[in-house]
Amino acid sequence: MKGIKSPVLKTKEIIAATGGTLVRETPGGAFEGLSTNSRDVIKGNLFIPLTGERFDGHDFIPDAIKNGASGLLVRRGGEEIIRRVPDDVSVVLVDDTLRALGDIANLWRNKFKIPVVAVTGSSGKTTTKEMIATVARLSGNVLKSRGNYNNLVGLPLSLLEMNSEHEMAVVEMGTSRRGEIERLTAIAEPDIGVITNIGPAHLEGFGSVDVVMEEKGDLFSNMRDNGVAVINRDDEFSRILADRWMGRNISFGIDENAFVRAESIFMRGERGVSFTLEMGGTGKGVDMTVVGRHNIYNALACAAACRAMDIGYDMICNGLSAFRQIQGRMDVHRLKSGSFIIDDTYNSNPASAMEALKALSDLKGNNESIVIFGDMLELGVEAEKLHEEIGIAMSDTGVGSIFLRGDFAGSVARGAIEEGFREDRIYFIETPEMVIEALHSLLREGDWILVKGSRSMKMEEFLQVIIEEFG
Repeated sequence: MKGIKSPVLKTKEIIAATGGTLVRETPGGAFEGLSTNSRDVIKGNLFIPLTGERFDGHDFIPDAIKNGASGLLVRRGGEEIIRRVPDDVSVVLVDDTLRALGDIANLWRNKFKIPVVAVTGSSGKTTTKEMIATVARLSGNVLKSRGNYNNLVGLPLSLLEMNSEHEMAVVEMGTSRRGEIERLTAIAEPDIGVITNIGPAHLEGFGSVDVVMEEKGDLFSNMRDNGVAVINRDDEFSRILADRWMGRNISFGIDENAFVRAESIFMRGERGVSFTLEMGGTGKGVDMTVVGRHNIYNALACAAACRAMDIGYDMICNGLSAFRQIQGRMDVHRLKSGSFIIDDTYNSNPASAMEALKALSDLKGNNESIVIFGDMLELGVEAEKLHEEIGIAMSDTGVGSIFLRGDFAGSVARGAIEEGFREDRIYFIETPEMVIEALHSLLREGDWILVKGSRSMKMEEFLQVIIEEFG
């Protein structure tokens, strides 16, 4: 992310927020924005070098200074680094530069008295965030976190873009290990917390869904005391968290006990979904261009969050109708052959894979369906079992042919075969060209293809080659 000229940060504020120690301060006592990447530094920035498993940003301090950094946040113990820093560059020492970045973002967030909505969940959080931003923009200027800027680096950088023109903000919170949601919540101090659902994602870092629940629940436990919890009444783990929350809440779901509900649901094939949005005794029809029942839940979560911001009912309905799907998340393309391909390549976990298969089953009708599936990653010791369950679901939802790649392709195949799937309709693939060859004989007008896998499986390469081949 390119360095930014705002916010203007005073040295004394940074020291107060981070508990840092001033080593040297140049005239002016302030910085114009900040950057965490030496290549993106612009003149006047504060440079915050971060450390990862394979890199140390402190090694790039000379580059940051060359590009115009006027100040540095340096890890304690970096005396050798400081001795090589020019006299006209300010230096502040901190214990942990990543934590300091979050502390500075929290300092900046609290300069603005606007509602902040935080969205987390095992699946659907990015789509829900984008829906909320679409609706909220009908009533005011909205800051939203970019793409998947949802971690301990991305969320602070998103908050630091807040300015006096913004009237509300919506951010996403992701996690892969225990304690991250608690820290992200402490940084953002949200007024409204949304948990879309809770399922088996990132089990490598958590071990069980119960721990995932506790991690996601830290959003409610640590947000502002007068905050509003947005709760999925149809999700069993979310209901447990709801029972613990003593503050105000707005529930959503298809269950009759939810405050925000969807009734009279109608699937319109590739054209999207329609339903009546019921809220507090008022109902209105909504036509959306998204596909899949899971996206109805995302829309309901959005409606509940917008209700918590006092956005009007009609505006919520209009905003949902105006929403357009994000690339890589159940994004439907019609091929020239009259068949369809669903781009769900952005990421994958067991919950989102199950929802995608259900949507595929609804969409295909009496036509055939094909799934091109890459591994779901970060599932730990449960990986084989969870991949087998996806194979079972492929068989149960009527998939016609399966193309598999990755270390757990055999597990998916085993689950499908044990559920009665024909072994000769399973293909193990390495390259997109292997898929193309088979599709020429399999694909017919009206058929549906789903392409899905975890981000690092690069399933979008398969999607692109298919689109190029079939038009």
